[in-house]
Amino acid sequence: MKKIFFIGLLLITSVISSAQIVNVSDYGIVPGKDVTFEVNQLIQSLKGKEGVTLFFPKGQYEFYPENAMEQFRAVTNHDNSLKRLAFPLFDLTNFTLDGNGSIFMFHGKICPITVEGSTNTVLKNFTIDWEHSFINELVVVENNAKENSFVAEVNDGQFQFEVKDNQILFQHYDWWDVIGQNIAYDGDKEAAMWQTKDYFLKYSNKTKITKLNKSSAKFVNITKETPPVGTVFATYGPSPGGNRFAQAIHLSSSKDNFIQNVTVLAAGGMALVAERCENVTLDGFKVTPRSDRHMATRADATHFLGCKGLIKIENCLLEKMMDDGINVHGAYIKVEEYRGENTFLCEISHRQQWGLIFAEPGDKIMLTSRETVLPIQEMTVTKTEILNDKRVLISVAETPKTTAGPLSFENITWNPDLYVNNNTIRNNRARAALITTKGKVLVENNYFSSQMHGILIEGDNKAWYESGGVREVVIKNNVFENIGYGNGESYPLFASPMLTEEQKLGTEKYHFNITFSNNKVKSFNGYLVYAKSVKGLKIEENTIELSKDYPTGSEKAAFEFDYCEDVLISKNKFKDFTWPIFIKKKDSDFNFNVKRNKGISKK
Repeated sequence: MKKIFFIGLLLITSVISSAQIVNVSDYGIVPGKDVTFEVNQLIQSLKGKEGVTLFFPKGQYEFYPENAMEQFRAVTNHDNSLKRLAFPLFDLTNFTLDGNGSIFMFHGKICPITVEGSTNTVLKNFTIDWEHSFINELVVVENNAKENSFVAEVNDGQFQFEVKDNQILFQHYDWWDVIGQNIAYDGDKEAAMWQTKDYFLKYSNKTKITKLNKSSAKFVNITKETPPVGTVFATYGPSPGGNRFAQAIHLSSSKDNFIQNVTVLAAGGMALVAERCENVTLDGFKVTPRSDRHMATRADATHFLGCKGLIKIENCLLEKMMDDGINVHGAYIKVEEYRGENTFLCEISHRQQWGLIFAEPGDKIMLTSRETVLPIQEMTVTKTEILNDKRVLISVAETPKTTAGPLSFENITWNPDLYVNNNTIRNNRARAALITTKGKVLVENNYFSSQMHGILIEGDNKAWYESGGVREVVIKNNVFENIGYGNGESYPLFASPMLTEEQKLGTEKYHFNITFSNNKVKSFNGYLVYAKSVKGLKIEENTIELSKDYPTGSEKAAFEFDYCEDVLISKNKFKDFTWPIFIKKKDSDFNFNVKRNKGISKK
C-alpha cells in the first residue's frame, strides 16, 4: 500500500508541477463516493507549491474517517485527541480551496478543514455538513402535566436509539451518546425556552424512559416542569471529553486567512476556531442547521484565541448553535514557580487550552496578579521550553519586580483588532458575542438576539481563563432584540471581570473606553448596561422600546454600575415601559454624568 501511495504522489506531482488551478475531477475525485484518501493524497502532493487553487466541480463529496490522515491535535476549547483530517492544509502559501457550491458531507469523527502554518489561505464556496449531527434532538409531540411526562420523536426518526437500564442511548457512526449537556428550545420561536433551566433533562430515582417504537420514546419525571408540545430538546453527550472533538474549520499559526461564502450546517464542536493567527476575514460565513434539523453546531459559531492583526467578520449569519456567536480573547496562564534567572515555570490553566502555544521569543507578556486580575509588569520573552501539554518554562529579559502572591501571565502581543459589521447572530444558546481583546474594536450595523447577554466584555482568571481587559470598544448602530430570553436576567451590554470569592477588585480599573451608542434595543425587561471596574463608559443616544414577546417587567435597574468612573449616560430614550427605569451605582461617583435622557426615573 505504501509503494502505491508514493507512486501515486509522484505521478500527481509530475502532472501539476506547473499548474495553478487543480481540478479534482482529473484525479478521480468525483461526487457520490468516499474521496477522503484521494483528497489527502492530492493535498500532500501540493507541498512546496505556491498559488494553487484546488477546484471542486459542483456536487456532494463524501468523507469518511477510515482512510483519513490521523494526527494528535491540541485544539483550543475542544477535547485534545487523535483526530482524522479530511483537508490537512499545512505549510501552504497562496492556496485557495474553491468548492464551487459543493457540499462536503462528513461521516463520524472526522475534522473537515485544518489550516496550519500557512499564508494567504482562501476557503470559499462550499458547505460543510454531517450525515448525522452530533446534536441529538427530541421533539415533544405529547405531554401529560399530571404525571410530568412527555412523548418525544427522536432525531426526526432518522437514526436508531435504544433504552437500556432506564437510560436512552443515541446511535452515531461508531458510538452511542447518552444524555449529557442539554437545553430546551421553543419550537415556535426557534429560540431557547423562557426560563429554560426548568426544562433541563436530568435523571432522578423517579425518572422512567420507555421506547415506544423506532422513532419515539416516553419520558417521565426527567424535567422539573412538563415541557409544552413543540419543545425541542438538544442534547450532546457528556462533558468533558465527549462532545467537543470535531470542529469544522481549525486555523492555527497561520497568516492572512480568508473564508468567503462558506456554510457550516453541523459540527462536533465549533464551526470555526482560530488560534495564534494573524488576520482572519470572514465574509458571508453561515452557521445554520439543515432544514430537517433544529440545531447547528455543538459549540461556538466562531472562536478566536491569541490572535493578532485584524479579525474582520462581515455579512455573516450565525444562528442556532449551542454556544456563543463570536468569542475573541487571550489566555491567562498560571505562574507555578519562579525558578530564578528571570525564568518562570508556568501551567496552562484550563484543560481545553492544554497544548496552547502561549508565547514565543520576542512576544510581550504581562505579569498579572491572580488576586486582582490587574497588570504588574510588562516583560519580553527571550526563550520558551515546552515541558508537556500543560507546562512550559518562560524566560524573560526583565528582572521581575515581584514574584510574591498568586500570579499569571497574559500575552499582550497577540491581541487583535476586531471589526464586526452587518451580521445576524440569533437563536443560539449563550451570548451573541464575547469581546476581550486589547485591540481596537468596532461593532456596528448588526442584529443580535441571544439567550444570554448580547455583548459580554469579561476577562476571566477563574474558569476558562480568558484574558483580557479591553482598551477601546465602540458598539454602535446595532439592533438588540429580546436579549436574555432564556433567563430574563441578561443585558445587551455586560462589562465586568469574572472574579472568584478569593479575588478582589484592585486599585485600578480592569476595562477602559467602552462606547455604546445609537443602538436600537427591543426589551421585555428594560435592561441596558451592567458595568463593573470600567473607566471611560459612554452610553449615548440609544432607543429602548418595550417588547411583549416575553413576560415583561422588572424590579432591577436598567443601568447598574459597580466601581466605575468617567461614565456618561446621555440622550437615551425608553419607550412604553410601565415600571420605573432607573440607575443603580456603587462606588461609581467620580465623574458620573447623567443628562438629557427620556423615560429614566430618579430612583
